[in-house]
Amino acid sequence: MLDKVVIANRGEIALRILRACRELGIKTVAVHSTADQNLKHVLLADETVCIGPPASRESYLNMPAIISAAEVTDAVGIHPGYGFLSENADFAERVENSGFVFIGPKSETIRQMGDKVSAIRVMKEHGVPCVPGSDGPLPEDQDECFRIARAIGYPVIIKASGGGGGRGMRVVHSDATLVNAINVAKTEALAAFGNDMVYMEKFLEKPRHIEFQVLGDSYGSVVCLGERDCSLQRRRQKIIEESPAPGITARQRAEMTESLVAACAAVGYRGAGTLEFLYEEGKFYFIEMNTRVQVEHPVTELVTGIDIVKMQLRIAAGEPLPFKQDDIVLRGWSMECRINAEDPKTFAPSPGPVRLWHAPGGPGVRVDSHLYSGYNVPPYYDSLIAKLISYGENRETAIARMRNALSEMVVEGIKTNAPLHQEIFGHSAFRQGSLDIHYLERRLGLK
Repeated sequence: MLDKVVIANRGEIALRILRACRELGIKTVAVHSTADQNLKHVLLADETVCIGPPASRESYLNMPAIISAAEVTDAVGIHPGYGFLSENADFAERVENSGFVFIGPKSETIRQMGDKVSAIRVMKEHGVPCVPGSDGPLPEDQDECFRIARAIGYPVIIKASGGGGGRGMRVVHSDATLVNAINVAKTEALAAFGNDMVYMEKFLEKPRHIEFQVLGDSYGSVVCLGERDCSLQRRRQKIIEESPAPGITARQRAEMTESLVAACAAVGYRGAGTLEFLYEEGKFYFIEMNTRVQVEHPVTELVTGIDIVKMQLRIAAGEPLPFKQDDIVLRGWSMECRINAEDPKTFAPSPGPVRLWHAPGGPGVRVDSHLYSGYNVPPYYDSLIAKLISYGENRETAIARMRNALSEMVVEGIKTNAPLHQEIFGHSAFRQGSLDIHYLERRLGLK
């Protein structure tokens, strides 16, 4: 097992990693910005290193500072969590070349699967269904772009090859706006990701967002831990996730598992990863792979009984997977609400001091949060402050327990989006399940 690990992140995921390390007897080093010296995991870690001022680019995105922290504390591994440098192949390579263990996939795998065009090519080669598209980056020739769009059939969507989060994306409904949309997408992609490569896909009108969790070890074994439905989104940002996905049959799950496990094994995938799909009219379409642990990993943990973060650490330490695909059984139902420090109506960030924090409890309720009474939510980072996770023997019980948890949670001093979650759980359409990714914005009149 790894002796000491640097936690190169902040907030709830950093605390989650620290807890997993403690269970495995691993010493922890919390790196932090000057704004985060009072984070819960920083207060609990065995050692701490300040790596820079509040701005992310000078702290949590500062590769030399993080690697230096590992050097001065004699750590052996670095866990990037999610966000920040977690899917940065250059960072993973620098960690490896510096003699440390990167707790995630190999740098070449991150590079290969992090590029959407490359990832789609790999998936197609192994029979994983993909959205009809350009089969590669769009050419400079405008006439050829028109030909590709007409062959796919409007509407189409232009996407950045090297990024996500809605940036570098444009939906096009006719020839008239195609060239301008491509140029705007390329400009956005270059500014956001340093790469102006874009590609084209068929735009699905009302798809669901369903993703599959995988784990792979260093010996060629890969298993799939089932799927999650992440269709409740606002501006392409997930708000509520659940596992299993409503309406997905055991046969569909088995067919998808067989093809995506084969694809991941073929690229030598190591660690935790997620393959994301759009699902419409009974068909799956691969869109991208996240080569890291996901925010919503707890719902999969609850329905499978497998601790994904501990498995990341064990795999990084060279241990083989202790189970095979036939051992994976989904039991019960789990849901997760992302609680953000933001106005529930305007979605404006709401940083500031937390006067009172009371976490909900009871059967089937889990809370992943770094909050405590007196903590000051800084204005510099993502607004996620807590994840409420419920579990029950069926979807109805998971919903009931989540509604209880939302009503019991107390956060005073800042605004949160908890009222939005309460409203969603009161929607009859949500309780029936199988909503598309545009449902929430239609329902709330959001743009």
